[in-house]
Amino acid sequence: MVSESRRRAASDDAKPDVSWKDASDSVQGSVMADNSTGNQSAYSLVPPLRVPAVKTSTQSAYAESIGLTDTVILREVVHVIDDFGLTEFAAVAATYGQDRFGYVVTPNVDHLIRYYEDAVFRAHYRAAEFILMDSRFAARLVYLLKGVRLPVCTGSDLTAHLLAQVIQPNDRIVMIGGDESQARQIAGRYGLHNLKHHNPPMGFIHDPAAVEACLDFIEQSGPFRFCFLAVGSPQQEVIAQALKARGIARGLALCIGASLNFITGHERRAPRWMQKLALEWLYRLLQNPRRLARRYLVRGPRIFGLLRRSRVVLRKASHQV
Repeated sequence: MVSESRRRAASDDAKPDVSWKDASDSVQGSVMADNSTGNQSAYSLVPPLRVPAVKTSTQSAYAESIGLTDTVILREVVHVIDDFGLTEFAAVAATYGQDRFGYVVTPNVDHLIRYYEDAVFRAHYRAAEFILMDSRFAARLVYLLKGVRLPVCTGSDLTAHLLAQVIQPNDRIVMIGGDESQARQIAGRYGLHNLKHHNPPMGFIHDPAAVEACLDFIEQSGPFRFCFLAVGSPQQEVIAQALKARGIARGLALCIGASLNFITGHERRAPRWMQKLALEWLYRLLQNPRRLARRYLVRGPRIFGLLRRSRVVLRKASHQV
């Protein structure tokens, strides 16, 4: 049997010479390159920019996959949502495999606002393989304002379903975020014998060494069936995109926010009737008004105006499965 130290050494020898800073710079660079050249793909649109419209000679593969051209009006931000409900996407996730890497993002109202305003955040979403609507409130608002019906697949429901119905006891699972007691609780409840857990320190995303340690932990733990990134947004999207840029990790990563807190009882989720009425945000606000008042009552209402100035595209699943 090869010792752990020898295995890690061999892995280090095979690791491409790509640092966390290199991956971060590649995201910033791609956004800056898109903007400076006037490339008008769906995810490189920044509202304040005023640059000449430049029609590229070939259409981007991503734009083609969602039926867009590269000459979308520059100030129109396009939100792309995949056509998956919980049951449909659980089946896709179950067969994703461990010979490639991809990641899932789960936009809610706060994410849609950040997506509109932040070009780097749009780049994180652009690199995601799956974009699943997390918010029933946002889905209803999109239908009201845009006439587009969006399926909802919340990160919390998806995480609970994968743990209970898809993951097998010996599957390699990586959990980023949550404390040791939560990791033990999840491993015990679902009979997981191969759970790898890492909890980065608070504010780790601003510390390159801490980010590198997190990325290295995930890469050394692979290949995995699923990696649950539960460190909040935009930190989890930053980590997911960096993993993809480095090209080492194998498996499916899911950006799931507070889902593990709900599963372990550290936070209470809204009753089912409130979820169905798209009032889960109100329940969370009442549970923790000091932390969430600004998010839901000050920042949140901006979504009404931003969606009016945006386009929403429902991306059919046939090209992904």
